[in-house]
Amino acid sequence: MTLLAVERMKLFTTRSPWWCLAVALALTVGFGTLFAATAPESLTVNVGATQVGGQLGMMVVMVLAALAVTTEYRFGTIKATFQAVPNRNAVMLAKSTVVAALAFVIGELSAFAAWGVCYLIAGNEVLALDAGHEWRNVAGLGLVYAGAALYALAVGMLVRQSAGAISLVLVWALLVESLVQLIPRVGDDIYDWMPFAAANRFLQDGGPATPMTAQMPEPPIGPWASLVYFLAVGIVLLVVGMVTVRKRDA
Repeated sequence: MTLLAVERMKLFTTRSPWWCLAVALALTVGFGTLFAATAPESLTVNVGATQVGGQLGMMVVMVLAALAVTTEYRFGTIKATFQAVPNRNAVMLAKSTVVAALAFVIGELSAFAAWGVCYLIAGNEVLALDAGHEWRNVAGLGLVYAGAALYALAVGMLVRQSAGAISLVLVWALLVESLVQLIPRVGDDIYDWMPFAAANRFLQDGGPATPMTAQMPEPPIGPWASLVYFLAVGIVLLVVGMVTVRKRDA
């Protein structure tokens, strides 16, 4: 039995993945549906608007990813795993691959479900997936969820405590990056290079210019470069976490 199969079995023998899938779907689809159903006639519901609940779904995925690591430390099962497989890097790489793949699937299911329900409600041609940026708005959510899972896995490896790891990833993604913009003179420049800001830029940039977006400064890098940057930072953090796991006692 391969390490990937073992990690998949360990993950899916708990209820967490199923609950997280259900909650992520409910939040993403629910908020998208609510927006489409209550939007005034003067406001056109576009493809990007169908994903208004995507960030909330991402928080659920990050909680799942953090727990995938910290729960093993909490109950001591990680010791048995390392005794069976002394190569700790291989264990953590397999765990990260399984969790990131699950996060990708949750993101794709949530995004397309939200878009599909909104399309049925709004029933306008604006929601058709015709342009590249529209496909990125929807299909790109799975990539962002997978990247976010890497961040949470890395924090879980570094902290090894569920409450602390979950608090760190949620506070950073929801609060810290936004507060950076309040720093005088350099806040906006720093914010442009915050990882989750880059992920949002990947999902939202590239659409038709509006009076509001026309007044906004040009981002330092394009949508796809923003995704590469977001994933690269996550991979670096994951490597740091794996090195820490290898050097510390289980």
